Amino acid sequence: MPIDASAALAAEPRRAEIGWHHKDVQLYHLGLGAGIPATDPDELRYTLESRLHVLPSFATVAGAGTAAFGGMGAPGIDVDLAAVLHGGQTVRVHRPIPVTGRAVQTSKVAAAYDKGKAAVIVLRTEASDDDGPLWTNDAQIFVRGEGGFGGERGPSDRLTVPERAPDRTVERPIREDQALLYRLSGDWNPLHADPAFAKLAGFDRPILHGLCTYGMTLKAVTDTLLDGDVSRITAYRTRFAGVVFPGETLRVRMWAEEGRVQVTVTAAERDDAPVLADTLVEHA
Repeated sequence: MPIDASAALAAEPRRAEIGWHHKDVQLYHLGLGAGIPATDPDELRYTLESRLHVLPSFATVAGAGTAAFGGMGAPGIDVDLAAVLHGGQTVRVHRPIPVTGRAVQTSKVAAAYDKGKAAVIVLRTEASDDDGPLWTNDAQIFVRGEGGFGGERGPSDRLTVPERAPDRTVERPIREDQALLYRLSGDWNPLHADPAFAKLAGFDRPILHGLCTYGMTLKAVTDTLLDGDVSRITAYRTRFAGVVFPGETLRVRMWAEEGRVQVTVTAAERDDAPVLADTLVEHA
């Protein structure tokens, strides 16, 4: 049935209590490729509980594993999940995420945009604990064939790539087993593990989770330009522009500006095929 934007936007937020432990944080970081070399002091900040800090992108998996999609069951949103693509992701952190914590998370449809032949639904999840707001997640969900419901077209968040050379370029290899490890943080979609399922979806082998690439990129920027200090990060957004496969290499190009880092991510072995675009890390 068509999207009923007014019903979706008027629906009461869904509320859930979530919790996480240092093991959840460590598993998430390992799923991003942290811990190589295992004894590197910079990597121990991601893997050793006595030194642990939390990448803000952990907010996409905290507690529920697939928290970014908590609003998909809202009234007025009755779509074929086979037509759904994760188009983009934004995380805004209001303060550093604790290593162990409990929070109340609310999920709602924040916007529904009519792109003509498709719709873009913005699913917002917000988490707070006893000390106040922790984070806000916005997942931009692209739904093929669900446009034409008469809504606003919505803003364009495209970024122009700077004409100058990147300030830093780093490469991050994706382990062959990385999707299998990352999915233990909560995204059990067989597209990332089952070759037969991947072929049904049009791929010759399983692809890496987009949110894994998202986290890997934030770690690369943090380690390269922010002195490994996750507490400096205030917001992080991207548009998913293409797929990447386990065993490939991410090429991460960074342009440093005042208070922000603009990023592009490509697949090095496939002639720099786009993976992430319109990517921005905001920092103190």
